[in-house]
Amino acid sequence: MSEALLQLVDVKTHFPVHRGLLFEREIGTVKAVDGVTLEARRGEVLGLVGESGCGKSTLARTILQLIPATAGSVSFDGQDLCALSPRELRKARPQFQMIFQDPYASLNPRMTVFDAIAEPIRTHRLAASADVAARVAELMARVGLAPRFIRKYPHEFSGGQRQRIAIARALALKPKLIVADEPVSALDVSVQAQILNLLANLRVQEDLTMILISHDLAVVEHVAHRIAVMYLGKIVELGDAADVFDRPLHPYTQALAAAIPVPDPERERNRQRPLLRGDLPSPMHPPSGCVFHPRCPHAAPECAQRVPELKPFRNQQQAACIRLNAIHPSSAKT
Repeated sequence: MSEALLQLVDVKTHFPVHRGLLFEREIGTVKAVDGVTLEARRGEVLGLVGESGCGKSTLARTILQLIPATAGSVSFDGQDLCALSPRELRKARPQFQMIFQDPYASLNPRMTVFDAIAEPIRTHRLAASADVAARVAELMARVGLAPRFIRKYPHEFSGGQRQRIAIARALALKPKLIVADEPVSALDVSVQAQILNLLANLRVQEDLTMILISHDLAVVEHVAHRIAVMYLGKIVELGDAADVFDRPLHPYTQALAAAIPVPDPERERNRQRPLLRGDLPSPMHPPSGCVFHPRCPHAAPECAQRVPELKPFRNQQQAACIRLNAIHPSSAKT
């Protein structure tokens, strides 16, 4: 799993903010994604974690070219997606698919399960007309849906079943990469485990690479091989899942880990948590220097002046923190 299937280099996705009706003028820029360099290796599950509003979904849509990048490059299997023409991009789309957060909103309420799964197969002509029904039945079985559901509509299913339909639809084109954007956040806890186990099994069976997005570090910890932590449009920590979960380096990751409930009432009541203070700053007016410094319990005056780089510290676990550079100057590699 060392070869990169997807490579992002200094990706930025900014949105201009306008005001006025007759005389519209630009009054600012929302920096939703602001200089992300990241890779997803073949066959791995890369977890992308952060608070709501930190830019995770925008990054996912930028990767899949549903939103154009303002700057930087998105290379998939050696091909820069940002440089493709609309026709070339359409030809490449079967190789990367997305599972959206809300399975009800992502399915057409007027289409049966059969039509929803068959549509991408027919659009990209991946099977003869006589073979489409067999392919749809195979995909339904793959995600654990009974054949009797094939003519039902989305409103007739539970949330977990709808998400299985969305997963089957994403698999229909035999992609190499699947980006799952908060695929279990709208589901009950027991159903979340079922869907996560399904995604983990499908990764092996279909030889997939996955990017699993969540605001909950615990959701991705048991599924992901590596975890990238995102804050206000930037990656602040990156490393093996066990290292990031058990020994987080960045103060933001430490706060996310501390927010995970402990299944022991006594320990849960008595433990100390480094909780975050304040709210997530506006991406239209991000703080100077380290974007996390207004909420960081260890912030120093220097943190407001310098932008930290993402550097390796232990076991190739990387973090973007000026304080860590001062504590472990010999560990950081420039």
